[in-house]
Amino acid sequence: MKNKYIFFYTKENCPLCVEAEELLIMLNKKDIPIIKKNIYSSDDLLEKYQLMIPVIQYNQIELFGEQLNIEDIDRLLNG
Repeated sequence: MKNKYIFFYTKENCPLCVEAEELLIMLNKKDIPIIKKNIYSSDDLLEKYQLMIPVIQYNQIELFGEQLNIEDIDRLLNG
């Protein structure tokens, strides 16, 4: 079953997060709602993602770090 949302895990003052979010918005041609989560809002999120942000999660697949490029984000959203 496909998700109805894209989860974007981020934090403040993160230039890489800003760049990844811009790519995500640009490539989200199906206008899937994006739920943006600051990892500092939850101890669980902080523990899980602190070394990996930004993270894009869609259909139980997570992309992070080097995977946040045009090709991989497009493949995730449209594959």
